[in-house]
Amino acid sequence: MHEEKEDPSGVQQRARHFAETDIAKRASEFDRKEHLPKDVITKMADAGFLGAAVPEKWGGLGLDPLEYGELTESIGKACASTRALLTVHTSLVAETLVERASNRLKEKYLTDLALGRRIGCFALSEAGAGSDAASVTTVYRREQDVFILDGRKKWISFAGVADLFLVFAKENDLTSAFLVERNTPGVEIRPMSGMLGNRAAHMAEISFTGVEVPVENLVSGIGLGFGLVANTALHHGRYSIAWAGVAIAQAALETMCAYAAEREQFGVKIGSQQLVQKMIADAVTQVGAARELCRRAGRLRMERSTDAVIETNIAKYFSSTIAQQVTSDAVQVLGGNGCWDQYPAERLFREAKVLEIIEGTSQLQQLMIADHGFKKFAGSGSGWGK
Repeated sequence: MHEEKEDPSGVQQRARHFAETDIAKRASEFDRKEHLPKDVITKMADAGFLGAAVPEKWGGLGLDPLEYGELTESIGKACASTRALLTVHTSLVAETLVERASNRLKEKYLTDLALGRRIGCFALSEAGAGSDAASVTTVYRREQDVFILDGRKKWISFAGVADLFLVFAKENDLTSAFLVERNTPGVEIRPMSGMLGNRAAHMAEISFTGVEVPVENLVSGIGLGFGLVANTALHHGRYSIAWAGVAIAQAALETMCAYAAEREQFGVKIGSQQLVQKMIADAVTQVGAARELCRRAGRLRMERSTDAVIETNIAKYFSSTIAQQVTSDAVQVLGGNGCWDQYPAERLFREAKVLEIIEGTSQLQQLMIADHGFKKFAGSGSGWGK
C-alpha cells in the first residue's frame, strides 16, 4: 500500500524512463515473438503503473484521469502491447471494480490487482458477439450458493496470462457480470496468434464448462452486467484507447520527422519537399487536436460531468482515425523502409488500425456521436432554408 501519494510529475518521469529504457527498444521483439515478457509486467507492477488509476485506499497510485492519460501516452508511444495491459487490466477491470464492485469484492481482489499480484482481463467478446455485445451466448444459472457458467469467449487480451477474468454471461434476457479465477475447474485457455496488432497482448479464447463461481463474485447484481458493469468498463476502456491513438500517432510523427530530416533523394533532404512537409504539418495538427480532445474528456471525467461519456467517444473516434492517417503517412514518408519491420512505421500502422475496432468500432462511434449531434443541434437550425 502507498502511504503517501507520490508527486504525479515523479510518476510521469518514471513512466517515461521505463518506456524509453525497458520497452521502446524491445517493442519490435515483443511484436515479432508475440509475447510480452514477464519481466516487463513485473516492472510495471513494481512501479505501481498497474494500479495507476486505482485510489490509494486500495493500493493504487490514485492518478486523476489527466495524469493517467499522460502515463498511457508515454507507455503507448513506446509499445502498444504494453499499453494494452494498462487498458485491459487497469481501465477495463480495476477501474470498473472501483466503481461497481462490493467492498467485499474489492477487499478480495482490488488491492491485488492494483499491486500487480494478480492480472485481470475483460471477457466480454465472443465469436458472434463483438460490437453487438448484448448478444453474448455464454450462460449462467444459479445452484444454491454458486453460479454455473458455460460458454466461450474470444479475442480476450491477456487471457493467456491473467489470473482473474471479468466475465459476462446471460440467463434468459438478463446479462450479469462475474469475477472468475483462472484456476477454477472447467476454465480452459487457448492462446491465439497471428493478430494484426497488439500481438504481444497474450490474446486467447476462454471456454467455461460447468464453472462454479461463488455467489459473492457476482459484480453489482443480477441483470446489471451489460447496462451497468460493461458500459462502465467500456467508458474507461475508450478513454484509455483515445490516449492510445495519441500515443501511436505521436510515435509515427516523430518517426517520419526524424527520417525526413536525414533521408536524401534527388540531392536534397526529403523533409524539404513540400508534399512531405504537408504530411508532417497535418500530423502535427492532428496529433495536437487529438491530445486536446483527450484532455477535454479527462477534465469532464474529473468533474463527473454527464458529458464525459460522449466526449470520451468523440476523443476515441478522432484519435483512432488520425492515428490511422498519421501512421499511413509515416509509411509513405519512409517508402520501402516503411514497409520493412526493421523500422517502426509498419508496426505502428498495424497497431493504429486495431484502435478503429476495439472498444467500439469507428462506425459505432459515428452513430453515437451523430445521435448526440442531432439531439444537441437539430433544433438550433430549424428555421434555415424555409
